Amino acid sequence: MAVTLEKLAADCRAALKAQPGTPGRERVRDLVKQALADPDFVAANIPEGTPERKVLYEDPELGFTILAHGYVGAKGSAPHDHGPSWAIYGQASGETIMTDWKCIARPTEGSPGKCTRIRDYVMKPGDAYLYDVGILHSPERKTDTRLLRIEGINMSKVKRFPYQAMEAAQAAQ
Repeated sequence: MAVTLEKLAADCRAALKAQPGTPGRERVRDLVKQALADPDFVAANIPEGTPERKVLYEDPELGFTILAHGYVGAKGSAPHDHGPSWAIYGQASGETIMTDWKCIARPTEGSPGKCTRIRDYVMKPGDAYLYDVGILHSPERKTDTRLLRIEGINMSKVKRFPYQAMEAAQAAQ
């Protein structure tokens, strides 16, 4: 059965209502993988020329947001979490080098958080990963990429604080 944006949103809502917390989010991650496996869904919702952040759907009841992202050329971001929320990154085209980070200290209003690198891995088309509440990660893209992403709440409405990457030896001091 073809995946549509309306079906994806309804299935995500059902999963999150049936299993609040991580189990529901893992089910949503699986739904993202299914959507990415449907070339018609990708063509309709994450076409070439997609802007860097395009809200496709925001759930009026639960607040989760489905987004399309298109990046031209190289782009990366510093280690971050999604504040009080979670996010699922799904690779539609290109590759993203994702880094997982260990939190050493959470940020405060006046100082950045501190973290150390755990591992790097490559997200390829069709891959989807859940970054639950408080999980630190950072994406790096060396070429054009497109993604499908779901945020637990629309992150454009959330103030977040930065993290500073440290070498393991620095963190031990």
